[in-house]
Amino acid sequence: MRGIVLGVLLSGAAWAATLPSQPVLTGGCCAGAVWTPDSRALLFLDGPPARPQTAIYQVPAGGGAVTRRFATVAFYSPRLLWQVNPGSGVTTTLRRLADGRTFTLPTDRADVTWTPSETRLAYARSDTTGNYDRRATRIFVADVFGAPRQVATVYGGGLVGWLDEQTLLLSGKAAPGNRDRELFTLNTRTSARKVLRAALAFRAVQISPGGKQVAYTISFDRKERNGLWLQDTAGGPPRELGDFGSYRWRDARRLLLIPLNSGRVHLLRQYDVGTGNWTTLGDFGDQVQQGDWNVSPDGTRVSSLSAKDGNVRVLRLP
Repeated sequence: MRGIVLGVLLSGAAWAATLPSQPVLTGGCCAGAVWTPDSRALLFLDGPPARPQTAIYQVPAGGGAVTRRFATVAFYSPRLLWQVNPGSGVTTTLRRLADGRTFTLPTDRADVTWTPSETRLAYARSDTTGNYDRRATRIFVADVFGAPRQVATVYGGGLVGWLDEQTLLLSGKAAPGNRDRELFTLNTRTSARKVLRAALAFRAVQISPGGKQVAYTISFDRKERNGLWLQDTAGGPPRELGDFGSYRWRDARRLLLIPLNSGRVHLLRQYDVGTGNWTTLGDFGDQVQQGDWNVSPDGTRVSSLSAKDGNVRVLRLP
């Protein structure tokens, strides 16, 4: 009976109040919007016929006039300190916005992952042929304006992100014939390695702000391994969260989740790492399209792409 009641509470939108939100863009605009570092605005890519030219635009978090932020369409670092321009070959050019100074790296068009200070970075270069589970991926790190060096090789995996200025979180097999992948940390200065968990595969791995916790999903593995898990990056046993869906970190101690069984409207739940308790914050009033939602860096707002009209909406979190 308890399981039935809990299932109804999680799936029935009538049990949760709708969180007030407002559209900040109209006309079916725009997928892939991201927050600025100060949480005051959203950046998005748009162009004709809605805008005069193809560029990166900005809209205030509370709605208002849309302005052009970057004329050059490129990748930008989370703190908006760097412009990243993958070339047609193996070379990527990185340009510091403060002074226009550039340097290049042989990333082979791979994504660049920055440390919190954005003074160091990492990237992964993978084999392009053969069974993915057996492909080698080589991990490189570099100081800005410095030469890259290889720090690891994994099979059927890759780079997750930085935990701090010197420690990477990686996932992959130690040998191509292994069944399980490892989720592990690597100190890029000392080469110290710590395995956090082993499983068939790790999905949707997300590092908390500050790098102390990591959330991940295991599926299609043994029954006792499958599920949504929380792990201290210093080590220790994992914690099963007993729910499943799309999740984002709100801050260093709170994880937000849209449960898979939300129904015709998507619920928003919150897990407190310190207390181990779940709280239902409310619902979006509709569904989030294609998992396109993001938490502002200050943890006070959520942006989402509405499935009703394709517009970006913003709600303030309770």
